[in-house]
Amino acid sequence: MDSSASWPTTAAVFGASGGIGRALCEPLAQRGVTRLYAGSRAGREPMGEGIIPFAFDLRDEASIADAAGMMRDAPPQMVIVATGVLTLADGRGPERTYKRLDTATMAEVLALNTIGPAMIAKHMLPLLPREGRGVFAALSARVGSISDNGLGGWHSYRASKAALNMLLKNFGLEMARTHKESIVVGLHPGTVDSALSEPFQKGLLDGQLFDPAKSAAHLLNVLSGLDASHSGRVFDWQGEEIKA
Repeated sequence: MDSSASWPTTAAVFGASGGIGRALCEPLAQRGVTRLYAGSRAGREPMGEGIIPFAFDLRDEASIADAAGMMRDAPPQMVIVATGVLTLADGRGPERTYKRLDTATMAEVLALNTIGPAMIAKHMLPLLPREGRGVFAALSARVGSISDNGLGGWHSYRASKAALNMLLKNFGLEMARTHKESIVVGLHPGTVDSALSEPFQKGLLDGQLFDPAKSAAHLLNVLSGLDASHSGRVFDWQGEEIKA
């Protein structure tokens, strides 16, 4: 485990224009990252010293492959996928009952929350260092836990995050064969004050809603405390493991 300020020196954030993704960029620079690849759909933000914006689309594998190719000569030691959707842009979801299930809605949620991050892993995991520490982390959610599900509902979102967690487990096992110090994990950021959570913030108790900067700091602290023995698992913002 290496949590010193000299690691990582290169990192990539997919979803850097979102609430948590943007909030991750500044503290990464403060922790010693001198080359930060910051990905968004527009590919123009955030800006800053050492930040290299790039464009990608979760639905377009070719754009993800192009982004990975751009990083090949100076690959990141840490990759964070800070993307995700709960309510679609047109207001669909999350479904509170099976009676509201819809083929197109499910397909889009899975495309954005599961398949897109999987394609990022496909193209970015080979860039992680074979020798030394390398991290691939993707934002997940506590509601993706099957054993912790006592309420039901939110069908597509829960299923997409449960599937993502399984993929991260698979990726961690596979990477361990060739990248002995690699760490592949899911991260639950807590309830963050963002566009994703805004419709569901009513009734939260004091202290349950984080601003993005606080959440980002928690997540980076969690990552700094992990090693290869933690790979394939999901952790919350306090560093507690979330069971499948």
